[in-house]
Amino acid sequence: DAELIAQIRRLADGAARTASVCAGAFALAAAGVLDGRRATTHWDLTGRLARRFPRIDVDGDAIFVKDGPVITSAGVTSGIDLALALVEDDLGAEVARLVAKHLVVFLQRPGGQSQFSVRLETGRPRTELLRGVLDAVTADPAAPHTLDDLAARAGVSTRHLTRLFREELGRTPARFVEQVRLEAARQQLERTTDPLDVVARRAGFRTAETLRRAFARHLGVTPSDYRARFRTTGTA
Repeated sequence: DAELIAQIRRLADGAARTASVCAGAFALAAAGVLDGRRATTHWDLTGRLARRFPRIDVDGDAIFVKDGPVITSAGVTSGIDLALALVEDDLGAEVARLVAKHLVVFLQRPGGQSQFSVRLETGRPRTELLRGVLDAVTADPAAPHTLDDLAARAGVSTRHLTRLFREELGRTPARFVEQVRLEAARQQLERTTDPLDVVARRAGFRTAETLRRAFARHLGVTPSDYRARFRTTGTA
Protein backbone atom coordinates (compact mmCIF):
# COMPACT_ATOMS: atom_id res chain seq x y z
CA ASP A 1 0.00 0.00 0.00
CA ALA A 2 1.95 2.99 -1.30
CA GLU A 3 -0.24 5.49 0.52
CA LEU A 4 0.31 3.76 3.87
CA ILE A 5 4.09 3.58 3.37
CA ALA A 6 4.19 7.26 2.44
CA GLN A 7 2.22 8.10 5.58
CA ILE A 8 4.61 6.08 7.76
CA ARG A 9 7.57 7.89 6.20
CA ARG A 10 5.96 11.28 6.79
CA LEU A 11 5.06 10.53 10.41
CA ALA A 12 8.50 9.06 11.18
CA ASP A 13 10.23 12.14 9.78
CA GLY A 14 8.40 14.34 12.26
CA ALA A 15 8.38 12.00 15.26
CA ALA A 16 10.70 12.11 18.25
CA ARG A 17 10.64 8.30 18.30
CA THR A 18 9.38 5.60 15.98
CA ALA A 19 8.80 2.01 17.09
CA SER A 20 7.59 -1.27 15.66
CA VAL A 21 6.55 -4.62 17.12
CA CYS A 22 7.17 -7.97 15.43
CA ALA A 23 6.49 -7.84 11.66
CA GLY A 24 5.84 -4.11 11.89
CA ALA A 25 9.54 -3.74 11.09
CA PHE A 26 8.71 -4.56 7.47
CA ALA A 27 6.49 -1.48 7.22
CA LEU A 28 9.24 0.73 8.64
CA ALA A 29 11.74 -0.90 6.30
CA ALA A 30 9.54 -0.31 3.25
CA ALA A 31 9.30 3.34 4.25
CA GLY A 32 13.09 3.60 4.45
CA VAL A 33 13.00 4.34 8.17
CA LEU A 34 15.40 1.49 8.98
CA ASP A 35 17.96 2.17 6.24
CA GLY A 36 21.46 2.15 7.73
CA ARG A 37 20.18 1.18 11.17
CA ARG A 38 20.22 -1.90 13.40
CA ALA A 39 16.82 -3.50 13.79
CA THR A 40 15.08 -6.70 14.77
CA THR A 41 11.83 -8.55 14.23
CA HIS A 42 10.41 -11.97 15.10
CA TRP A 43 13.23 -14.53 14.84
CA ASP A 44 11.39 -16.45 12.12
CA LEU A 45 11.28 -13.32 9.94
CA THR A 46 14.79 -11.93 10.42
CA GLY A 47 16.24 -13.73 7.41
CA ARG A 48 13.45 -12.46 5.18
CA LEU A 49 13.89 -8.91 6.49
CA ALA A 50 17.64 -9.02 5.81
CA ARG A 51 17.16 -10.36 2.28
CA ARG A 52 14.46 -7.89 1.29
CA PHE A 53 16.16 -4.88 2.84
CA PRO A 54 19.95 -5.33 2.68
CA ARG A 55 20.60 -1.78 3.92
CA ILE A 56 19.37 -2.82 7.38
CA ASP A 57 21.71 -4.37 9.95
CA VAL A 58 19.32 -7.08 11.17
CA ASP A 59 19.90 -8.46 14.67
CA GLY A 60 18.18 -11.83 14.72
CA ASP A 61 18.63 -12.45 18.43
CA ALA A 62 17.71 -9.30 20.37
CA ILE A 63 14.36 -8.79 22.10
CA PHE A 64 14.38 -5.16 21.04
CA VAL A 65 16.88 -2.82 19.43
CA LYS A 66 17.28 0.92 19.91
CA ASP A 67 19.10 2.75 17.14
CA GLY A 68 18.78 6.47 17.67
CA PRO A 69 15.10 7.47 17.61
CA VAL A 70 14.03 4.16 16.05
CA ILE A 71 13.16 1.13 18.18
CA THR A 72 12.16 -2.28 16.83
CA SER A 73 11.11 -5.34 18.81
CA ALA A 74 10.94 -9.07 18.21
CA GLY A 75 7.76 -11.15 18.66
CA VAL A 76 4.50 -9.69 19.95
CA THR A 77 5.17 -10.11 23.69
CA SER A 78 8.54 -8.36 23.37
CA GLY A 79 6.53 -5.24 22.59
CA ILE A 80 5.81 -5.11 26.33
CA ASP A 81 9.54 -4.97 27.04
CA LEU A 82 9.92 -2.22 24.47
CA ALA A 83 7.03 -0.25 25.97
CA LEU A 84 8.43 -0.57 29.50
CA ALA A 85 11.80 0.66 28.24
CA LEU A 86 10.10 3.75 26.80
CA VAL A 87 8.22 4.34 30.06
CA GLU A 88 11.50 4.14 31.98
CA ASP A 89 13.19 6.54 29.55
CA ASP A 90 10.39 9.09 29.92
CA LEU A 91 9.24 8.69 33.52
CA GLY A 92 11.98 6.83 35.36
CA ALA A 93 12.60 3.34 36.69
CA GLU A 94 10.11 3.54 39.57
CA VAL A 95 7.17 4.30 37.30
CA ALA A 96 8.28 1.50 34.97
CA ARG A 97 8.31 -0.89 37.95
CA LEU A 98 4.78 0.12 38.93
CA VAL A 99 3.54 -0.36 35.37
CA ALA A 100 5.24 -3.76 35.15
CA LYS A 101 3.74 -4.80 38.48
CA HIS A 102 0.27 -3.73 37.35
CA LEU A 103 0.70 -5.79 34.19
CA VAL A 104 2.00 -8.74 36.26
CA VAL A 105 5.17 -8.99 34.19
CA PHE A 106 8.87 -8.80 34.93
CA LEU A 107 10.35 -5.34 34.74
CA GLN A 108 11.62 -5.12 31.19
CA ARG A 109 14.09 -7.67 29.95
CA PRO A 110 17.28 -6.08 28.59
CA GLY A 111 16.92 -5.47 24.88
CA GLY A 112 19.99 -7.53 24.09
CA GLN A 113 18.64 -10.64 25.76
CA SER A 114 18.28 -13.59 23.42
CA GLN A 115 14.86 -14.39 21.99
CA PHE A 116 15.40 -18.06 22.81
CA SER A 117 17.80 -20.50 24.48
CA VAL A 118 21.21 -21.23 22.99
CA ARG A 119 20.35 -24.85 22.16
CA LEU A 120 17.04 -23.88 20.58
CA GLU A 121 18.80 -21.19 18.58
CA THR A 122 21.53 -23.50 17.31
CA GLY A 123 19.10 -26.28 16.40
CA ARG A 124 20.12 -29.91 15.95
CA PRO A 125 23.51 -30.31 14.26
CA ARG A 126 23.74 -32.76 11.37
CA THR A 127 26.96 -34.28 12.72
CA GLU A 128 26.54 -36.76 15.57
CA LEU A 129 29.92 -35.95 17.12
CA LEU A 130 29.00 -32.26 17.20
CA ARG A 131 25.70 -33.08 18.90
CA GLY A 132 27.67 -34.93 21.56
CA VAL A 133 29.92 -31.93 22.17
CA LEU A 134 26.96 -29.56 22.47
CA ASP A 135 25.17 -31.91 24.86
CA ALA A 136 28.27 -32.18 27.06
CA VAL A 137 28.71 -28.40 27.30
CA THR A 138 25.03 -27.80 28.00
CA ALA A 139 24.88 -30.54 30.65
CA ASP A 140 27.81 -29.12 32.64
CA PRO A 141 28.68 -25.51 31.75
CA ALA A 142 31.15 -25.25 34.65
CA ALA A 143 33.36 -28.10 33.42
CA PRO A 144 36.59 -27.31 31.53
CA HIS A 145 35.59 -26.74 27.92
CA THR A 146 38.73 -25.52 26.20
CA LEU A 147 39.06 -26.14 22.48
CA ASP A 148 41.51 -28.96 23.22
CA ASP A 149 39.06 -30.54 25.70
CA LEU A 150 36.17 -30.40 23.24
CA ALA A 151 38.24 -31.78 20.37
CA ALA A 152 39.51 -34.64 22.53
CA ARG A 153 35.95 -35.46 23.58
CA ALA A 154 34.86 -35.53 19.94
CA GLY A 155 37.93 -37.47 18.81
CA VAL A 156 38.88 -34.94 16.13
CA SER A 157 41.49 -32.23 15.67
CA THR A 158 40.85 -28.74 17.00
CA ARG A 159 40.92 -27.43 13.45
CA HIS A 160 38.28 -29.92 12.29
CA LEU A 161 36.02 -29.18 15.27
CA THR A 162 36.28 -25.43 14.70
CA ARG A 163 35.33 -25.94 11.05
CA LEU A 164 32.28 -28.01 12.05
CA PHE A 165 31.15 -25.34 14.51
CA ARG A 166 31.48 -22.61 11.90
CA GLU A 167 29.75 -24.61 9.16
CA GLU A 168 26.84 -25.91 11.23
CA LEU A 169 26.40 -23.31 13.97
CA GLY A 170 27.93 -20.18 12.49
CA ARG A 171 30.12 -19.56 15.53
CA THR A 172 33.33 -20.71 17.18
CA PRO A 173 33.42 -23.34 19.95
CA ALA A 174 34.53 -20.67 22.43
CA ARG A 175 31.56 -18.46 21.61
CA PHE A 176 29.12 -21.34 22.03
CA VAL A 177 30.61 -22.25 25.41
CA GLU A 178 30.38 -18.65 26.60
CA GLN A 179 26.75 -18.37 25.46
CA VAL A 180 25.80 -21.56 27.32
CA ARG A 181 27.55 -20.32 30.45
CA LEU A 182 25.85 -16.96 30.15
CA GLU A 183 22.47 -18.65 29.93
CA ALA A 184 23.28 -20.74 33.01
CA ALA A 185 24.26 -17.59 34.91
CA ARG A 186 21.08 -15.80 33.86
CA GLN A 187 18.95 -18.64 35.19
CA GLN A 188 20.73 -18.52 38.54
CA LEU A 189 20.33 -14.76 38.78
CA GLU A 190 16.62 -15.07 38.09
CA ARG A 191 16.01 -17.92 40.55
CA THR A 192 18.49 -17.50 43.42
CA THR A 193 19.99 -14.87 45.70
CA ASP A 194 23.46 -16.43 45.60
CA PRO A 195 26.43 -14.02 45.50
CA LEU A 196 27.86 -13.19 42.09
CA ASP A 197 31.09 -15.08 42.69
CA VAL A 198 29.08 -18.24 43.44
CA VAL A 199 26.92 -17.74 40.35
CA ALA A 200 30.03 -17.17 38.26
CA ARG A 201 31.74 -20.38 39.42
CA ARG A 202 28.65 -22.54 38.96
CA ALA A 203 28.11 -21.20 35.45
CA GLY A 204 31.71 -21.81 34.42
CA PHE A 205 33.06 -18.27 34.70
CA ARG A 206 36.12 -18.20 36.92
CA THR A 207 35.36 -14.91 38.65
CA ALA A 208 32.55 -12.42 39.13
CA GLU A 209 34.54 -9.94 37.04
CA THR A 210 34.65 -12.36 34.10
CA LEU A 211 30.89 -12.76 34.45
CA ARG A 212 30.41 -8.98 34.46
CA ARG A 213 32.42 -8.61 31.27
CA ALA A 214 30.39 -11.33 29.55
CA PHE A 215 27.12 -9.65 30.56
CA ALA A 216 28.34 -6.28 29.30
CA ARG A 217 29.46 -7.81 26.01
CA HIS A 218 26.30 -9.82 25.28
CA LEU A 219 23.47 -8.09 27.17
CA GLY A 220 24.67 -4.56 27.79
CA VAL A 221 23.80 -4.71 31.51
CA THR A 222 25.56 -5.79 34.70
CA PRO A 223 24.60 -9.07 36.43
CA SER A 224 23.30 -7.08 39.41
CA ASP A 225 21.10 -4.92 37.18
CA TYR A 226 19.82 -8.02 35.39
CA ARG A 227 18.91 -9.66 38.70
CA ALA A 228 17.21 -6.51 40.00
CA ARG A 229 15.07 -6.21 36.88
CA PHE A 230 13.93 -9.80 37.00
CA ARG A 231 13.34 -10.02 40.73
CA THR A 232 11.59 -6.67 41.25
CA THR A 233 8.07 -7.78 40.36
CA GLY A 234 8.68 -11.51 40.68
CA THR A 235 9.05 -11.20 44.46
CA ALA A 236 6.38 -8.58 45.02
